[in-house]
Amino acid sequence: MSAGVEVGKNVNRVTKTKKRHKQSVKDTISAYIYIAPFFILFGVFGVFPIIYTGFISFHKWNILGEKTFVGFRNYQLLFSDPLFLKSLVNTFSIWILSTLPQLFLALVLAFMLNQAFLKGKQFFRLAVFLPNITSVVAVAIIFSAMFGQHYGVLNYLLSFFGVSPIDWKGSVMGTYVAISAMVMWRWTGYNSIIYLAALQSIPKELYEAATIDGASKVQQFFHITIPMVRPMIIFTVILSTIGGMQIFAEPMMFAGSGGGSINQGLTITLYLYEEAFVRNSFGYASAIAWMLFFIIVAFSLVNLFITNRIKSAE
Repeated sequence: MSAGVEVGKNVNRVTKTKKRHKQSVKDTISAYIYIAPFFILFGVFGVFPIIYTGFISFHKWNILGEKTFVGFRNYQLLFSDPLFLKSLVNTFSIWILSTLPQLFLALVLAFMLNQAFLKGKQFFRLAVFLPNITSVVAVAIIFSAMFGQHYGVLNYLLSFFGVSPIDWKGSVMGTYVAISAMVMWRWTGYNSIIYLAALQSIPKELYEAATIDGASKVQQFFHITIPMVRPMIIFTVILSTIGGMQIFAEPMMFAGSGGGSINQGLTITLYLYEEAFVRNSFGYASAIAWMLFFIIVAFSLVNLFITNRIKSAE
């Protein structure tokens, strides 16, 4: 009798184990079904275009005729292409003029928004974020009016100091400054909100102790705020680097097609657009896209190296 009971228990255990296994398989399948739409869309609109662009970069193709395999010729032509080299210089110059001041101003702005004495914080936080959701076309129109040579607001203000009207759209540095101003106006508030979230995680006791010790707001900013939000600063630097290397809308709307009369506003992505959709040189444009990808990866690795060096020095 006891042997029969033991056999029955074993059968029940096996049955329960099989049920649990089946339920586990069903749960796993259900989980993959739920997340499948994202990976399918990512594969179709993300992974496949990247792979196909890499394939096209080894060909000469105008989208209508046959593809002609040219190997690495498209990449070789990049290093002797004066327009590509010009776009490279323009992109880096605009990135330096816009990113470095932008991140510093965003940090200062976040520090001010985090002060206890400030009233109406929610209003100011909304106000600094509004430029980020403003249409790029609207921004370009406004800034084009501001930087106009004959009727621009900036030239009008400079005239009070005896400065002759500046041809912002016709000069290299003028175009750099105008486009950088648009980028700064649009993204400073966005980065300040990120910094503000990081500032709110800093213990208030540090600032209170510094105030008791006689430290000024400027000293607190450089000796408490910046060291404590360093990881977020590194994050925004990497994010701004990626965005700065891909700047397109601002130079397109301000300088126009071709980046201006002397290509002073021609960035890498704008040149990519010109090659692909104006000259129909899709193979060469794909090579530009992959070269841009390598540049961004190189910058990210440099940022990672600097980050590790900073951490090891602490």
